[in-house]
Amino acid sequence: MNRMLLGVLLAALVPAAALAQNWPSRPVRVIVPFPSGGGADIFARVVSRKLQENTGQSFIADNRAGASGIIGSELVARAAPDGHTLLLGTTGTHATNPAIFPRLSYHPLRDFTPITILADAPFVLLVNPKLPVNTLAEFIAWARAHPTQYTYGSSGIGSSAHLGFELFNLMAGVKGVHVPYKGLPIAMSDTIAGQLAVTWNSISAAGPAVRAQQVRALGIGSIKRSSLMPEVPTIGESGLQGYELGSWYAFLGPAGMRPALVGQLHGEMIRALQDPAMRQQFAALGAEAVGNSPAEFRALLEKDLAKWAKVAREASVKAE
Repeated sequence: MNRMLLGVLLAALVPAAALAQNWPSRPVRVIVPFPSGGGADIFARVVSRKLQENTGQSFIADNRAGASGIIGSELVARAAPDGHTLLLGTTGTHATNPAIFPRLSYHPLRDFTPITILADAPFVLLVNPKLPVNTLAEFIAWARAHPTQYTYGSSGIGSSAHLGFELFNLMAGVKGVHVPYKGLPIAMSDTIAGQLAVTWNSISAAGPAVRAQQVRALGIGSIKRSSLMPEVPTIGESGLQGYELGSWYAFLGPAGMRPALVGQLHGEMIRALQDPAMRQQFAALGAEAVGNSPAEFRALLEKDLAKWAKVAREASVKAE
């Protein structure tokens, strides 16, 4: 047997697990498909610092913002599946974008390898305190009686907050007036000022305003009460059973990554998420660590894709 053939045969016998041990062999680029300073950017940098500390290799957050996260997501979809280019994906890039963009340039499942959801940040339903409501049931009754005064603010047409309201409307049997903004902080400011009836925001952003009684928190969009705001009932327990709304932040790689490599990346991410200091940083951002398996992440993606596609279809929501 000649040496070349012997070399090929020996290479074929090297297990995938051994090949995966070469990761990371150079700096890892974490593509953030949104501007610096936002939630996705902060989570990417917090986790990247811990991964760099644990592996001894550089993890570089690279902001590639534009087109509702599409530009950065496309970049990762086209990258080599060697674990050195990862995406900080969100509910927007991989659940709501496919629902509102009929010709999206990437497929959220076929073009990516799910690794793990890092954190989940539920939204809080906030109303102007002058509204004559103290519970979700009272708010729903008020909205039915005052459809023109039921003005709800989101972070833009087709955003998670917008689709969240449309799901709320469908489940509660109410109709109102959607007011799109360029971000939820502006919508919350107008809710405080009384120019809007209601909006969503994260726990961390809403907390100070709730404590100052500038807005009233009627419900939280998590399945169970959040340890970060335990006094606020879930929307599900308040009458809309099964309702869920928030933003998750996750790591994904390009399609075609070797199972052994995925396992190694997942292991490093779980190791990072187990750090108490990191969990405290997440809590300060209004989020709780998740760290689910790649299979669990894929199953959640499939569920979210179907959920938001149905809402967008029934509410006739399309990107502009």
